[in-house]
Amino acid sequence: MTLVHWAPEDLLARIDDVLTVYAEAMDYPPDLVAARRGFVAAHTHYRGFRAVASLDNDDRLLGFGYGYRSGAGQWWHEQVASGLPADAARFWLSDCFELVELHVRPDAQGHGRGYTQLTALLDGATEATVLLSTPEVPHESSRAWRLYRRTGFVDVLRHFRFPGDERPFAVLGRRLPLEGSI
Repeated sequence: MTLVHWAPEDLLARIDDVLTVYAEAMDYPPDLVAARRGFVAAHTHYRGFRAVASLDNDDRLLGFGYGYRSGAGQWWHEQVASGLPADAARFWLSDCFELVELHVRPDAQGHGRGYTQLTALLDGATEATVLLSTPEVPHESSRAWRLYRRTGFVDVLRHFRFPGDERPFAVLGRRLPLEGSI
C-alpha cells in the first residue's frame, strides 16, 4: 500500500474512484452518491484543502480522506454552530480543520489504513481543532468510532440531525496538533 497526498486536481481526476469508495464504505445507494459529486468537487476549492489516498500496487484506490479549513458561511460549519452553545462554537469552530471524509473500502479495512490516512491528513495541520461528523448508528462498536476514540476525539455534539438526513449524527472533535497525543 502507498499513501499519497493529493492536490485538488488529483482528487478531481479520481472522483469516480473516490465516490465508489465512499459508497462502499458508507453503504449508500447510487443516487445519493451521484448527488455528492458536485459537493466533493466544490470542496476542492475551499481554503486549506488537504487530501490523502491509499493506493494498492495496481493504483486501485483503497481509501481516501480530505478536509479543509472550516469557516463561517460554509454549510456544515453553520449547521454545527447552530447546535452548539456560543462558547463551545467559538472554541471548536473559530480555528478548525473540518475533516469532511475519511473512508476505506470494506475489503481493505482492518489493516491500519484509516489510522494512517487520518494521521497523514492531520499531520502539519495549523488549525487549533479538528471536527468531524459520523453517523450515530452503528456507533461505538464500528471501526470508525474505535479509530476516532483511539486518536483522542471527544463528543462535541451528539444525536444531531442535519437537514435532509433522517439519521442522527455525532460531531466529534479534538485539539491539534496530533503529535505527542496519540
